[in-house]
Amino acid sequence: MKLTLAQIRKSAYSEPFAFDEMVNVSELEAMNNDIREINPVRVQGQCFLQGEQIIVSFKISGKMILPCARTLVDVDYPFEIKEDEVFTTSSYYDEEEEIHPIDGEVLDLTPYIKENILLEVPFRVFAEDTSGQDAAPSQGAGWELVSEKPVEETIDPRFKKLESLFEDKKEDK
Repeated sequence: MKLTLAQIRKSAYSEPFAFDEMVNVSELEAMNNDIREINPVRVQGQCFLQGEQIIVSFKISGKMILPCARTLVDVDYPFEIKEDEVFTTSSYYDEEEEIHPIDGEVLDLTPYIKENILLEVPFRVFAEDTSGQDAAPSQGAGWELVSEKPVEETIDPRFKKLESLFEDKKEDK
């Protein structure tokens, strides 16, 4: 999601520059995280101009699919994130204050949108109903669930003669 500085400056002096767009963040699925699927997210917000600083206040809303912590079943996880980011066009800024520099005439919000979504991913989620057809998968890419069969207790033939000694003691009692 890219905004040009000319576009922001043109309307931000009289009133905040407003935007409302759908952003494709499907690259998050390929990263090493728990996001199995994420649809395009809706980004709504406003840009405020204060000198050389641009304050972007936006809301990200969407839905991602995460694995259940118990059964690995797909769980829909809707989210809504409200965030404020500060950008500057000045070459002099304090890096410790989390003010992001703008190179050129385009403000790209996509990396900040992705970052905030990744920060929103919960540590674990649980499926509401784990019984039914959406049960945990029994196989996947390179793996298959194998259950152990009950093993019958067999006596080693070398110890078979010793068993008779225990039977004699039981009869004595």
